[in-house]
Amino acid sequence: MLVVALCAAAQPVPVRLSLDQCIRIALSDNPTIKVDSMEIERVNYALKEVKGQLLPQVSASGQYTRNLALQTMYMDTGDGNSVGIKMGRDNTYTAGFSATLPLVVPQLWRTIKLNENQILQNIETARANKLSLVNQVKNTYYALLLADDSRRVIEASHTTAQQHAEIYQKQFELGTASEYDVLRANVAVTNLEPSILEAENSVKLLKLQLKVLMGMNAQQEIEPSQHLDEFKSTMYDHTLNTDTSLVHNTTLKTLDLQTDYLNKVVDVQRAAWYPTLNATGSLMWHSMGNGNPLKNFMWNRSSAVGFTLAWPVFTGFQRKNKIKQAEIQAGEMRWQRENVERSLHTQVQSHVDNIHKSLKQIESNAAGVTQAEKASDIIQQSFKVGAASFIQLRDTDDALLSARLSYYQAIYTYLVAESDLELVLGNSSYANN
Repeated sequence: MLVVALCAAAQPVPVRLSLDQCIRIALSDNPTIKVDSMEIERVNYALKEVKGQLLPQVSASGQYTRNLALQTMYMDTGDGNSVGIKMGRDNTYTAGFSATLPLVVPQLWRTIKLNENQILQNIETARANKLSLVNQVKNTYYALLLADDSRRVIEASHTTAQQHAEIYQKQFELGTASEYDVLRANVAVTNLEPSILEAENSVKLLKLQLKVLMGMNAQQEIEPSQHLDEFKSTMYDHTLNTDTSLVHNTTLKTLDLQTDYLNKVVDVQRAAWYPTLNATGSLMWHSMGNGNPLKNFMWNRSSAVGFTLAWPVFTGFQRKNKIKQAEIQAGEMRWQRENVERSLHTQVQSHVDNIHKSLKQIESNAAGVTQAEKASDIIQQSFKVGAASFIQLRDTDDALLSARLSYYQAIYTYLVAESDLELVLGNSSYANN
């Protein structure tokens, strides 16, 4: 008994999670979302790196030279002869600072705009991944609810079949039922058991998938705290208030940003035609001496300021060809966007049609469940008084099972269609926060 108690205590306590909680955990702990945040941070640092080129660039330098043989300079004496004079000293020292400040750098200015666009692209990529993750979590959670509700329905039908089998067994023992009736009742029980096992396996697999999406430890037990029926009350409000415009669609936003990026690439290439102007300055110390390199220092200071103007005149038509390439890519992107937008409108219409179809199917199936339950009650009463046959009983039970499963399937189909529509429209409140 002690071992059993210890094993029971060691079992992890299941955590009951709603759909909202699952989504928030996934957006917080999923590795993909964390990588996106780090990538945005990296690109921000890349932008700061480029902007750093606008600041003064200061460098320090030092040099020591030991002249093994001094240079000789010859001077004519006027009588046809020349005199050689040794120039320099044994040791030469140079140390100092130099600085460069960009004043006019058109290409660098436009490169900064290019990097700012890259940040926006990374932010939109992160939003797209959030939208995809929310969609995956929702669809997995809905599938888990469908599997869980289906399991409960099949188990209820299995319990009813067991009760019927027990009744036939008692009737057989009393001599009022044949062995054939008992066998048929037991077969009906056995036939439902594979469906129960399949539903249980589906529940386990979907829980594991949900934990992976949430970045949760696989050993942690979870249970859904909701049922498919709970989402029915908000279906009509969502359907009536859905904005089907593609203004927030992440694919179109990404294409727009990529087109803007290519336009900025054109600007960068055009800016290469413009001159650049830099201010320069230096402060240096020089010393020369003979003999021991650690003695006889004679330091002199020099300083200078100036400007450097550079204007590329001809580069073998490289800039012109680069501009043409970027312009063609921008044109390709515009055509691609137009084609994607047409496809997205088709997807939106398909999802909207599926939503309306599912709503009608839910109402029809709900009425079917009510009728099947009523028919089951009538047959159950008739069966108790011996006025209903086994075939009628099983037909009614099968009809009730099918009606309930179809009802939950219709709700699931609606919820998935709504989630997929939300993904296409890109208007999820979770991803836009």
